[in-house]
Amino acid sequence: MRVVVLGAGFGGLELTTTLSDEFGDDVDIVLIDRSESFVFGFSKLAVLFGHRLLEQVRHPYADLVKPGVRFVHADITDLDPIAKRVETSAGPFEADFLVVALGADVHPEATPGLVEGGHEFYTPEGAFAARDVLADFTGGHVMVGVTSTPFKCPPAPSETALLLHDYLSERGIRDRSAISLVMPAPVPIPPSPAASQAILAAFEARGIDWHPNHLVRSLDPERNVATFADDTELGYDLFLGVPVHRVPPVVAVSGLTVDGWIPVDPHTLETGVPGVFAIGDVTSVGTPKAGVFAERQGAIVAERIAARIRAGADGPEYDGVGTCYLEFGNHEVAKVTVTFRPGEPPTGTYEDPSMALAADKAEFATSRIRRWFGREWQPN
Repeated sequence: MRVVVLGAGFGGLELTTTLSDEFGDDVDIVLIDRSESFVFGFSKLAVLFGHRLLEQVRHPYADLVKPGVRFVHADITDLDPIAKRVETSAGPFEADFLVVALGADVHPEATPGLVEGGHEFYTPEGAFAARDVLADFTGGHVMVGVTSTPFKCPPAPSETALLLHDYLSERGIRDRSAISLVMPAPVPIPPSPAASQAILAAFEARGIDWHPNHLVRSLDPERNVATFADDTELGYDLFLGVPVHRVPPVVAVSGLTVDGWIPVDPHTLETGVPGVFAIGDVTSVGTPKAGVFAERQGAIVAERIAARIRAGADGPEYDGVGTCYLEFGNHEVAKVTVTFRPGEPPTGTYEDPSMALAADKAEFATSRIRRWFGREWQPN
């Protein structure tokens, strides 16, 4: 029995770990990714603001030592869901169960002027490059802008604006700088009114300008001006952009996508092809594109595959629950837990920012590295 998992993010790591815990060497589990290492999304902000070096937040997949799991570092060149077969730069792989967890690629080049006149911070490499730009920044207007929806980690632009306030204050240039956040949503985190209210209060207290219901359509590098979707403009000195997100090209031509993303049964996470599942950012399942949702989906799919292997049963259903930690700056973190059920408005809870929750977030990350990679790591 072979399970092939495409993508080694939150979902792929949790899925393969769960199956390894269940079956050990009795099931052949192949985990394929084009990257050589895993990086938490929040670690990119730690790099961006100079708190960590890139090598300190990378977790090499070569360190994966799980019974029954084989990691393959390769590019995926073709995906045939009907045959459950993938072609890669390391050769072909056929599966009894196939899981697509390839996430969403970012495309800064899709927004006119972003590559020439701004900086994306949604990839490790982009965050590292933007860190050097921030280090040379001497003051002016910094705009954090969203260029397309949907995008990964919806709280991240708000977190970036709040952490930017701390960063500029620590450098002594906040008084000669302005910070603006441009987002297409009416509030920072639509599924959580309490979290949105708290973030807006934090913006007001810190003098961060909030531009809701706006999407950055293009940048003019010569004039240092951002043009929004409604044709209004706003000048900037430094632009930090959330780029366009799309499924990887191999997924786009696989026949699995509808309107750009892979539709799945919201309860089982199975695609229209029996035995082929999709989890995380690559799907249109209805939850935010965030690692904590992908992780929970990975666990559910692992249990459903395990149930079929054992006795042909179906296993548990996905409940749409996810818990996110929100950076508020000043070493404080808030916590939001939201449940997304098909056909219902999201419901959830919110906990105000505190240093205690910052410690909880650190333990969350530490526990995942311990579980997935079998070693200790401290994110701070």
